[in-house]
Amino acid sequence: MPRHAVAAAPTTEAPAPAEAPATAEAPSAAEAQGPRSKSKSGSPRQIPVVGVVTEDEDAQGALKPMDLNSIIKLLEETAQDDLEEQLKSVKTLVQYYQNGFPLRDLAQIFKILNLCAKKIENQPLFLEPAYNIIKLCGLPFLKKKVSDEITYAEDTAKSIALLGDLMKIPSSELRIQICKCIVDFYHAEPPKKHITGYQQASSTYKIQMAEVGGLAKTMVQSLDLLENQLVEKLWVLKALQHLSTSEVNCTLMMKAYAARGICAHLNDPDPSGQLLFRSSEILWNLLEKSSKEEIIKQLSNLECLLTLKEVFKHLFTRGFSDYDRQLRNDILVITTIISQNPEAPMIECGFTRDLILFATFNEVKSENPLVKGLKLSNSYEDFELKKLLFNILVILCKDLTTVQLLIDGKVVLALFTYVKKPEKHKIIEWSAAQYEELQLHALATLSSVAPLLIEEYMLCQGNARILAFLEWCESEECFFSHGNSFHGTGGRGNKFAHLRYTLRLLRAMIHLEDETVNQDLCEKGTIQQLIGIFKYTISKINDKEEAILLEIQSDILLILSALCENDNSRKEIFGTEGVDIILHVIKTDPKKFQSGLGYTVLLFSTLDSIWCCILACYPLEDYFLEKEGIFLLLDLLALDQKKFCSLILAIMVEFCDNPKTPVHVNAWRGKKDQTAASLLIKLWRMEERELGVLRDKRGMIIDFENLPGLSTEDFVTLCIIHRYLDFKIGEIWNEIYEEIKLEKLKPVTTDRRVLQAIITASENVGKMVASLQCEMFEIQARQDVQDEQKVYAKIQATHKQRELANKSWVNFLARTSNAKTLKKAKKLQEKAIASTRYGERPPNAIFHQTDIKGLNTTVLSGRVVAVESTPARLVGGPLADTDIALRKLPVRGGALQRVKAVKPADDPKNVPT
Repeated sequence: MPRHAVAAAPTTEAPAPAEAPATAEAPSAAEAQGPRSKSKSGSPRQIPVVGVVTEDEDAQGALKPMDLNSIIKLLEETAQDDLEEQLKSVKTLVQYYQNGFPLRDLAQIFKILNLCAKKIENQPLFLEPAYNIIKLCGLPFLKKKVSDEITYAEDTAKSIALLGDLMKIPSSELRIQICKCIVDFYHAEPPKKHITGYQQASSTYKIQMAEVGGLAKTMVQSLDLLENQLVEKLWVLKALQHLSTSEVNCTLMMKAYAARGICAHLNDPDPSGQLLFRSSEILWNLLEKSSKEEIIKQLSNLECLLTLKEVFKHLFTRGFSDYDRQLRNDILVITTIISQNPEAPMIECGFTRDLILFATFNEVKSENPLVKGLKLSNSYEDFELKKLLFNILVILCKDLTTVQLLIDGKVVLALFTYVKKPEKHKIIEWSAAQYEELQLHALATLSSVAPLLIEEYMLCQGNARILAFLEWCESEECFFSHGNSFHGTGGRGNKFAHLRYTLRLLRAMIHLEDETVNQDLCEKGTIQQLIGIFKYTISKINDKEEAILLEIQSDILLILSALCENDNSRKEIFGTEGVDIILHVIKTDPKKFQSGLGYTVLLFSTLDSIWCCILACYPLEDYFLEKEGIFLLLDLLALDQKKFCSLILAIMVEFCDNPKTPVHVNAWRGKKDQTAASLLIKLWRMEERELGVLRDKRGMIIDFENLPGLSTEDFVTLCIIHRYLDFKIGEIWNEIYEEIKLEKLKPVTTDRRVLQAIITASENVGKMVASLQCEMFEIQARQDVQDEQKVYAKIQATHKQRELANKSWVNFLARTSNAKTLKKAKKLQEKAIASTRYGERPPNAIFHQTDIKGLNTTVLSGRVVAVESTPARLVGGPLADTDIALRKLPVRGGALQRVKAVKPADDPKNVPT
């Protein structure tokens, strides 16, 4: 559902009417100067641990390293005499880092902050330095290197997480400053002075580190410490409102049960109105950015629903500003989401009864004091409220225990007040566009509610109202529909949207198969009226409204099928006019079934209406045959559309009971003079292919047992399956033989021989199967041995290759470290080369020297080729004209040469390759 309050209220601050007074914010002294400290006694001692910044360095903005470890060591001391010195050292640190903390120092600074926090309980003077350090955390962190954000990510995450732990300190000023610091993560101000050599960390760095450190979870837990402290609670909610804009933080808050804790306190006293606004915003973010199911589960308890109920009632009856109405609608949307959970105690807390009252009080007069004198305006917020109330009725009615409350609230009567044509010259509270949208929404709501309340529906003359409204939808009465809503899609400037939702309502009632409702409809002429509407829609079909009109036609055929099924008298009322509209649909161009506009659904509805409205009524069957209906069905069957085949074939089977049908079937001819018998055989073969039935080239069935993916154990089992019937027969004959023996009967010789032969055959089958199973296991064992031998051979080859590689490496090392070995290897190499030459040199042969003089390597080498770049004198230099597309290159001298000719080099070895 759309959100309303968020559009009007800023994310960070509530609108003007809901802003907290000055007392609801942190005190000015706490924000600007920090908490006051007590007067100090005694003269300060010299502190040698702080680095000194000279005036020149300070003017340049330089930030020299500070000895933070000494301050930590000083704070860890517990001597009372060191108190003044400790306070002064922390104050100097605050002054030193007034433009922001470097990431590299953050871990030590927060350790100092933690030490100060631990001393606050016994030494309240440490509150001020802790406050000032936290205040500086609101400034952007500083980085010296680009990689500092990654290098110090873990330290930064742990440091920011400490802010949540400090909320345990019972100090209002400190808690408020922590919340302000977190808000500053999202609205950071630049430092007062630029520091040389440092730059700000990225604007989202603190936000990311807060997610990693789990700050959101500890801030949620801190709410339990602020039960009666409104100012601090509002600041924490403001911080959580910012943190909840992240999916990671919302997940952390969900695990801390934030939804339940926040929702349970929505109705707490708050003159500023911020508590309700910020809490609802957080709940919205939790529903959108974390597990919706888990949040609903947290809110589905009596405490939360009672709170939501009271808040909604207060805003509904006493909220007059636009902001109050927006917030009211947001609370209703949250309630709607919760009500989707069937385990939510909506009825037990009385919320369902109140919602039904609020949804119907404008249409059905009520004496309930909650709505006495209450009236909705035509403002956007009240209009949205009305639609949201209709929507929640649909959700509430899914719980059958709500039925009695719907009856008591006269919901059906209230919704039927919209099922009528717009009355002229009547002053209503809604505009024409609003009334039209509510009218369509009421029809959609009735489709869910009315089937549960059949008696109420009949008492309200529901059938008569619907048929009268359908008559208006079909009429040519001038009506300009706005069609500007979800339900009005496709109905601009016409009544098609009204027609569609009215037919949906009628279809929902008919499919209840309540004979009272159906009989009443038939007596009122519904069948003839629907056939007339179908013909009306045929004349109105165009490209613009084609989809919605096809849906209307499908619904009409489904309603007619439900009315006429199993009742021949109604089929006779359906008559030849009904058959004509069915034939009209079947004659649709087959190409349109692939358009995606709804022709496929319409065809399914049409085939269903043939089954329900024509079959078993012989006059209509004969008329269908006369109009070549069987030919049309076979044409559809020939399209090879599998989704239609089963239904068409079932209809054909039923039609074959009519003795006139076979003549039409035999007379049909398809493309290439195809007959019906040929078509059916073709469909049979298609089914076989889909089932995986294998055939040989002649079309004969082959092995059913060549199944892929079976193990030896599976094949062993398959042997038993294959002979299952033989085993079963043998078992039966064995039982017969045992019973004969038990009863001591003696069969005649012939019977005894036959019985013995059968039992022997059964035993032989068992022995054969057992032998086959043993053979399979032996084959598998042999295959396992072969596979094992292959693996061993592979391992052996791998080891052999490694040995050869090691041996080659040893020989190489020997040649490089031992001159004798090298000479020996050289002689072997020369001998090998000489063995490849002719014994006698041919007279005209040219001898090529294979040795490369001056070579100092110990391995065989190839030819050495020197590659040089093109000389600059040929290219013409960096400023040479490169527009070669418009110039004629010289014949001599190479590319891009500015001179007419180039003298070739004397030495061909220097020519670039």
